[in-house]
Amino acid sequence: MVASMDDPELYDSLDGQVALVTGANRGIGAEIARSLRDLGATVYAGTRSMDNEVPEGTESVLLDVTQEGDVEAAVDGIFDEVGRLDVLVNNAGVMDGRETDIVADPTTEIDRTLAVNVRGPMVLCKHAVPLLLQNDGGRVVNMSSGMGAVTQPQRGGAPAYRVSKTAVNGLTAYLDGEYGDDGLIANSACPGWVRTDMGGENANRPVEDGAETPVWLCRFRPGSPSGGFYRDKAPADW
Repeated sequence: MVASMDDPELYDSLDGQVALVTGANRGIGAEIARSLRDLGATVYAGTRSMDNEVPEGTESVLLDVTQEGDVEAAVDGIFDEVGRLDVLVNNAGVMDGRETDIVADPTTEIDRTLAVNVRGPMVLCKHAVPLLLQNDGGRVVNMSSGMGAVTQPQRGGAPAYRVSKTAVNGLTAYLDGEYGDDGLIANSACPGWVRTDMGGENANRPVEDGAETPVWLCRFRPGSPSGGFYRDKAPADW
């Protein structure tokens, strides 16, 4: 029996479980990694450079999500070291802050945004899903945004970012449709406008608030809702 969208069953502890968080050396990704560590998980913190600091008590892993070799090596390395993966958080992302439209947006920026925000999570899932399916209730948490919600007017700049987040929600729906019956739980999270390098200093939310919903989704037990889009730990239209 699947729990309701509003009242999922949660793990109080993630002791014995293993998580991989991309873009985990700063911002929301680092806060997610810290929170999962505090819940008892073994956390692999993906970063594009081994010179970057990751949260204390997590395992630094070289992971540029645009490089399939990095992705494959990271997932294979986790399997070799601990033999399992319970949670994948696709957090790494980029956004061009220019208030432009698709006509004026440089093609190089479109390519970069889609490579990181869409192709990256897809390639991560390609390599990580087999590990996630080894144990019932493996979770994929995709970092999305209300800026990609097709129920909202799509205007106001950042065309590549908006389209990329719509695609991320599509990936979430696909993972649920394709693997939900096998026990995979896939959901998307909107962190809101958060004070990070991406969000800027004028954002109205601290990083702790931005990480709260994705961490909550990481705690979903087997049989919990899947294929949803959440903000502030509640289902949201997309």
